[in-house]
Amino acid sequence: MHSGKGQVLELILEDGSRHARIACPSHLLPSPGQYLLAGDGSTSPLPVPLFHTDSAAEGGSTAPWRHFIAASPIPDSWHPGIELQLRGPLGRGFNLPFTSRKVGLVAFADSPARLRGLVGPALKQNAAVVLVCEGSPDHLPDDVEVQPISAMSDIVEWADYLALDVARENLKQLRERLEKLNQLVSRKDVQVLVHTPMPCGGVAECGICAVPLKASWKLACKDGPVFDWQEILE
Repeated sequence: MHSGKGQVLELILEDGSRHARIACPSHLLPSPGQYLLAGDGSTSPLPVPLFHTDSAAEGGSTAPWRHFIAASPIPDSWHPGIELQLRGPLGRGFNLPFTSRKVGLVAFADSPARLRGLVGPALKQNAAVVLVCEGSPDHLPDDVEVQPISAMSDIVEWADYLALDVARENLKQLRERLEKLNQLVSRKDVQVLVHTPMPCGGVAECGICAVPLKASWKLACKDGPVFDWQEILE
């Protein structure tokens, strides 16, 4: 884990949500599923977790500074040029197997933004990619197929790797939706990003982001926020 300064370069309205293009030192760039904690030096007591949504960071892989698009929500007080104090990258991200050729991305949440960072790596390894979500996301590559949530069961059966995004309070509902497919899912590479408040970034172990697992509880801020599906409590 590192810390350093970053900057908001641009605010972007996409899919009805407010995202931000962030410049940061290359060693702070989060991988898909990981996050940065960002503070703007204001009177707000809590830093903001920033998730990588852009499928390809700009600036070149060896550049000292990199650009990435951070997913909504972005504080209303942020504007282009504002300086940020960053800490990260934090948490456990997605682990896309290099052998995967059928990748399903399921946004059982308010937005598919936190899954979109997997699109570029999946296409680069010649995988077919299907995004399951509500609505029609903007600016996706033509090679990405979009399906509604009602098609989730079909995509679960089709994919050889699944990445899901779900709010912590909806974990039980998601498991119930997949109940008939549990035996199938157990044989797959399936990971889930549990979206929940993570105000301390693993420093205070405050427990606000605790996620129920089969044998115990773990903290999304440092043990996640991405978990293997088989870790999640039935």
